Amino acid sequence: MANHTHRSYFLRLECPQCQRVFDPHQLQTFCPDCRGPLVSHYDLESVRRHIDRDALAARPRGMWRWAELLPVFDPAKIVSLGEGDTPTLHLPRLGAQIGMPHLLLKDESLNPTGSFKARGLAGAISKAHELGVERVIIPTAGNAGGAMAAYASRAGMQAAVYMPKDTPQANMLETRITGAEVHLVDGLISDAAALAGARARDEGWFDVSTFKEPYRLEGKKVMGLEIAESLGWQLPDVILYPTGGGTGLVGIWKALKELEALGWLETQSFPRMVAVQADGCAPVVKAFDENADTCQMWQGAQTLASGLRVPKSFADRLILQTLRESGGTAVAVPDSEILAAQRQLAAAEGLFVAPEGAATLAALQTLQRRQWVRPDERVLLLNTGTGLKYLESSFPEEFAH
Repeated sequence: MANHTHRSYFLRLECPQCQRVFDPHQLQTFCPDCRGPLVSHYDLESVRRHIDRDALAARPRGMWRWAELLPVFDPAKIVSLGEGDTPTLHLPRLGAQIGMPHLLLKDESLNPTGSFKARGLAGAISKAHELGVERVIIPTAGNAGGAMAAYASRAGMQAAVYMPKDTPQANMLETRITGAEVHLVDGLISDAAALAGARARDEGWFDVSTFKEPYRLEGKKVMGLEIAESLGWQLPDVILYPTGGGTGLVGIWKALKELEALGWLETQSFPRMVAVQADGCAPVVKAFDENADTCQMWQGAQTLASGLRVPKSFADRLILQTLRESGGTAVAVPDSEILAAQRQLAAAEGLFVAPEGAATLAALQTLQRRQWVRPDERVLLLNTGTGLKYLESSFPEEFAH
């Protein structure tokens, strides 16, 4: 499917809670004992010996130039639409306006299907394809459904997607046009997940829910590899990440730890990771503030940023661990500030970002008021997708009739 000649150094899957090891040559989901995610481990010693860090830049662009650190063994099974290698942009005008001259933004809207979900689903669908899966199912709060459907089509798989019926129109239609079955659900992504999970069990579909299979994490981690490479193997002081399921937050941190083990970084200092949520659905912020190890299910979740409307992540432990290990924090922002930040980014820098991406700018301004960030720090905002997929929520007055 793609012309990739570099081999994977993938060794094993492990449950971070009980250390039980799982075979990467078999189809895996999550740890049955701990009911938690499995994490991929690589032979980093061999990668270090055989791979020249700076030669990676000369390879054809895209996520799969990092094949040694990705889980697919057979390059012929890689299912790609050209995802990855999105730009890390300096934001001088916005930075001057808010007093943060070293402000950066990683723009994930330039992925296929218009969001960062393309990376995770390219990883998950490629590995499922390698292991002979023919039918995949997913619950989605928005962009993941369209991405999964696109990669499933590309791989010749059947796809079924369960989404809340107030999911943005663009997400619904992009999923349907690929030929995926679309089921609209009363309620939230948690309700969609219950239905998709039951069908997966009853009918033998493979469930690619966030963290219920191990490889979306691996696709998302490449964002961390790219951030480091784009900054000359230095790292930002702070990374703000919009957190629903939390795969990207955990993935970026995993990537930075792998780079450290490889000896590829030119710095000893790691970024403080910040989970950004909407105040109408902030289970991670609540758990972080209460010093809890896990999140409670958030009741009555409501926000216009559909990707943040996730009442509980399956990887809550890993998210909270990442925040604490990195010396980071968690911040909740109101929808009104998300919309204001969306307009501010567009007017200052020409970037029409998804509400989830805009939430990171609103959160940065909150952290400035709390003096948690300093003006001389290098802060990176992670924009997860394009604003074009959220026209109804970004312009409610236009769609009122």
